[in-house]
Amino acid sequence: MFSKKECVAMLLAGGQGSRLYALTEKDAKPAVSFGGKYRIIDFPLSNCVNSGIDTVGVLTQYQPLTLNEYIGSGQPWDMDRMSGGVTVLPPYQGKNGADWYKGTANAIYQNLNFINRYSPDYVVVLSGDHIYKMDYSLMLDYHKRNNADCTIAVIDVPLSEASRFGIMYADKENRIYEFAEKPANPKSTMASMGIYIFNKAMLEQYLIEDAADPESSNDFGKNIIPAMLNNGARMFAYPFEGYWKDVGTVSSLWEANMDLLGENPTFDLYDKNFRIFSRNHAYQAQYIGADAVVENSLITEGSEIHGNVTNSILSGGVYVAPGATVKDSVLMDGVSVQSGATVINSIIDSGTVVGIGAVVGAEPVDGERKVVVIGSGYF
Repeated sequence: MFSKKECVAMLLAGGQGSRLYALTEKDAKPAVSFGGKYRIIDFPLSNCVNSGIDTVGVLTQYQPLTLNEYIGSGQPWDMDRMSGGVTVLPPYQGKNGADWYKGTANAIYQNLNFINRYSPDYVVVLSGDHIYKMDYSLMLDYHKRNNADCTIAVIDVPLSEASRFGIMYADKENRIYEFAEKPANPKSTMASMGIYIFNKAMLEQYLIEDAADPESSNDFGKNIIPAMLNNGARMFAYPFEGYWKDVGTVSSLWEANMDLLGENPTFDLYDKNFRIFSRNHAYQAQYIGADAVVENSLITEGSEIHGNVTNSILSGGVYVAPGATVKDSVLMDGVSVQSGATVINSIIDSGTVVGIGAVVGAEPVDGERKVVVIGSGYF
């Protein structure tokens, strides 16, 4: 018997993340390391915890092994529960055969049985590849006050970048009257964050209709949202003014890590009232050698530093040898930078050895920064 829940969250975590190149050859994008001790999926999961949402379906598909192991029972996020909690939802074989998730809407459609277990009034649909802190309960209250059928979280972006996003057009009361998916000539800077709240009954209706349409791409942005607008559904934009970063590219992932540094970081991970939870390895304390120099950097447990580390993020178990230099870089679990090696403007994946005297990356040239990525293995 499943207890009724007011709201269930569905977290889309099956993306391939091809623009992260070597970092996603073996892992799904939400499993990529971030900020030394976290993974990208920690952020939407922690947001759910901090918002009072205790029932989350995580939809996986591409290279799910690491992500499935990482989520486990959900204990680090207080989601190892008898009723609800976190459930990993890969594609599966039903009586009509098996099929991959064809798009974001199809992924939710294939898991309507999971949603209906809990008879929720509302469904929150989330993406698993963004870095941000958000209290979804405030968005749900906004959704209720507006008697909305669907509420979409939006953030203001520069006009020069608006063509990369789904763009909303809304009136002074934030009721959406038009939507354009990645328009070539956007006339608004109100960008969708890929965070939706639906009335469950209406969501189910549109998903069923969409699944029956052989011409559909089975996508929220391309199909579900336009269909609801065309039918006059009450759809509202929920303005969000906090930090939010789509880390789907190497440069944006590097920038988001750098945003954690400094005396007044752009993105604050240290708010005790809104913690980000993670399944971190049990490392011993980090060690900073007598001749080491560490400036404006995050050093995770288990790291051993003897060289120079500046403006960088080091995950657990990283070793920086005497005479080695790490600058403006992100080093993931177990990276070893050998004596005399230099790492600049780079993201180095787990377990990689940067050999004696090797040089990875370079300083910006004429203000243009190129971030180098080295996948798991040896260099």
